Amino acid sequence: MRKVPFIILALGLLPGLASAETVATVGKKAIDRAEVEKAVRSQLVEVENQRYAALKAGIDQLVADSLFEQEAAARGVTVEQFQQVEIVDKIQQPTPDQIKKVYEENKEQLGEATLEQVQDQIVQYLLRKTVQDRRQVVIDELKKKYPTKVALKPPVVEVGLGTIPPKGNPKAPVTIIEFSDYQCPFCKRAETTVQEVLKAYGPDKVRLVYRNFPLPFHSDARPAAEAAGCAAEQGKFWEYHQKLMDAKELNAESLKKLAGEVGLDKKKFDECVAAEKFKDAVEKDIEAGQEAGVNGTPAFFINGRMLDGAQPFDKFKEVIDEELASAPKG
Repeated sequence: MRKVPFIILALGLLPGLASAETVATVGKKAIDRAEVEKAVRSQLVEVENQRYAALKAGIDQLVADSLFEQEAAARGVTVEQFQQVEIVDKIQQPTPDQIKKVYEENKEQLGEATLEQVQDQIVQYLLRKTVQDRRQVVIDELKKKYPTKVALKPPVVEVGLGTIPPKGNPKAPVTIIEFSDYQCPFCKRAETTVQEVLKAYGPDKVRLVYRNFPLPFHSDARPAAEAAGCAAEQGKFWEYHQKLMDAKELNAESLKKLAGEVGLDKKKFDECVAAEKFKDAVEKDIEAGQEAGVNGTPAFFINGRMLDGAQPFDKFKEVIDEELASAPKG
């Protein structure tokens, strides 16, 4: 029996069932449910992800409440007393160095505001974060004492690997499939986070798959994607990929210059680009992205779980750690 992806089940997109239902007619033309769902696939995926996030947040809160109640009862104190001792009393005031670090990291967003002007807000931010972090530490410790299992499953989209050689161990338990655009500023920003993720987990835990999704209003993105295919043909995709991500210009001359910098055979590269040899491959990447619900870049699928946009490291870590925890041992 063919396995039906969870996201298909979650969205009610059962093959043969959706297509049989007519949802509108225009004159003699009938519009069926499958046609509509295909047109709004990205929105449906987003809705299902939001639904999962809401349910997960609710479960996390109820689990925390139960852990606190059980531990408080075991100690013969109230929940409030337990939280005061284990969380509130262990919070320290932010140091001047911590305050300055946050200010420096957010200087661009703060505009012309001085450290003195925003110091109180930074202190409150750091205190809230410290409380949240300490609370999570307590929850994690209590889960060891009171075994906790969550049966809620995240929505998963099946996405193919494409033609570009992945980076990392083929047997890695976590696969990240990235749909990106070489001209997209958010993609370039996300590249730093992606590299941080790969460094933190290593190639035996996480492998990275890159798929092209050049946006129509980025005129240099598609030629760059095709050029990257030509680099892959010579076994230099990831080196050329990094050059493209770092480049400020992606015109034809720049693509050739970058090819030389990574040691590509100039004649073979130029012929490959001129023949548009990887035009169809890029088009198939775009179609695969659209089918998966991608409508902007960057978009990531971590073992099929969609993470949309240039998300911070912690967002990747949250999903990756969950996937590693549920992966078969050995």
